[in-house]
Amino acid sequence: MRKLINTSMIYFIFSMIAGVFFREFTKFNNFTGKTYLSIMHTHILVLGMFMFLILAVILKDNKDIFNNKKFNRFYIFYNISLPFFSIMLFIRGVLQVLSVELTKSKDAMISGIAGISHIFMFVSLIMLFVALKSIFIEINSQKSNKYT
Repeated sequence: MRKLINTSMIYFIFSMIAGVFFREFTKFNNFTGKTYLSIMHTHILVLGMFMFLILAVILKDNKDIFNNKKFNRFYIFYNISLPFFSIMLFIRGVLQVLSVELTKSKDAMISGIAGISHIFMFVSLIMLFVALKSIFIEINSQKSNKYT
């Protein structure tokens, strides 16, 4: 559980940094429009901090959660996917604030890479559901074996 809570705390710190960066960077550049930087803080907070806090609460009785290969795969892949996703929000947001004119190909490239980050997030969340299902099946079989 300590690993899940530590991961949650790391995402909390990055979320706060993202929020402060958004506020200060837009203020410094006198930017008042919409930007992806404004949603980066919330995305990291919910998909990072809250995700791992909720998992810690749900799995608090399962001390050997990281012995489950499916959960380990989810944990590694998710912790690659979420920073990748966040970096793409950061890049797009900074370009918006700085009013960088992108060619169609560069804009399409950034959108394509952002799309890949969304696909990675989707796959990692599917991996989470598969892992949770196997964990709960294992827990239920242990309980039923206990009573027989």
